[in-house]
Amino acid sequence: MSEPTGTPAGPGQLKTLAVRITEDLRAQLDIVAQLTGRSATEEIRLALEHWIEKTKADPVILKKAQAVRAEIERKAQTERAAIAAIFGGNADQKSEGKAAVSNSQTGTRRGKPAGE
Repeated sequence: MSEPTGTPAGPGQLKTLAVRITEDLRAQLDIVAQLTGRSATEEIRLALEHWIEKTKADPVILKKAQAVRAEIERKAQTERAAIAAIFGGNADQKSEGKAAVSNSQTGTRRGKPAGE
C-alpha cells in the first residue's frame, strides 16, 4: 500500500499510509479488488471514505466533536486574551513597528553601531 507521491500532501493530494493487516484480510481485499476491477489501494480508500461518512453521522461522535470544538474555541479565546494582555490588544501592529525599527538599524552588528 505504499505509493510515493513525490509532492507534499495537501487538500486533494494523496499521502501514503501504511496499514498492517492479516494475510486473510489481505487475501479478501485482493479478491474484492479483482472482482471490482479496482486496485487494493482504491478499495481501501473507498472503504475508509465510507467509514468516515458513516462515523460523521453517528450522534455520539457528533456530540464528542461539538465538545472538542468548544474546547478548541475556549483555548483560542484564552490565548487571544493572553496576547492582548501582553501586547495591549494589537500584537500585529506592534510587531510590525518593531520590524520597522529593526530594519532601520542597518549597518549595526549585535547592537553596536557600524565602525565600532
